[in-house]
Amino acid sequence: MSKTEKPLSTLWGCELNESNKEESFKTDDTNHQHQLALRTMCLGHTAKDEFNIVELVTGEGNNSAKAVPIATLHAKSMPTVNLSGLDLHPPVTFRLKRGSGPVYVGAEHVALEEYSDEEEMDEEVEEEEDIEESPVKKVTKNDAGKRKKPEKGVDEEASDGENPPKKGKGRGRKAQAAKV
Repeated sequence: MSKTEKPLSTLWGCELNESNKEESFKTDDTNHQHQLALRTMCLGHTAKDEFNIVELVTGEGNNSAKAVPIATLHAKSMPTVNLSGLDLHPPVTFRLKRGSGPVYVGAEHVALEEYSDEEEMDEEVEEEEDIEESPVKKVTKNDAGKRKKPEKGVDEEASDGENPPKKGKGRGRKAQAAKV
């Protein structure tokens, strides 16, 4: 009975500004493995014409914590940045190093929930039962890939003289002159 992980995700975000220069993402849950997948970082509509530098501090608040600038935003030249692909493990802290913001950080909090193979087997059996209940239409060999040609009715043959000739092969100028 081996265990696998099932992801549970929720939206996470914060605002950094003059009064709130730092925001942390941490979790006390030790039953699951947690990850913060960053998506975007953008300036608010009230941002001043200044550079806003956001740095990321990884680890606890001790001396081993390292701060790395991850975005430099400016209202006129770079109001938003896409951070997809940057996945972090808690605890992490976002700090507004320069500027007054507001800077919005958008991310996805992913918690990996462990569950056993027996639960997975039960789900697979239920899916197989649903598939077995749906009827399957059989295709015969004669019907597959053949197109039926429309049958030309008696009315169409008789009314050829009334309709103008169709453009295409077989109806040249000589054939039209012969009818006139």
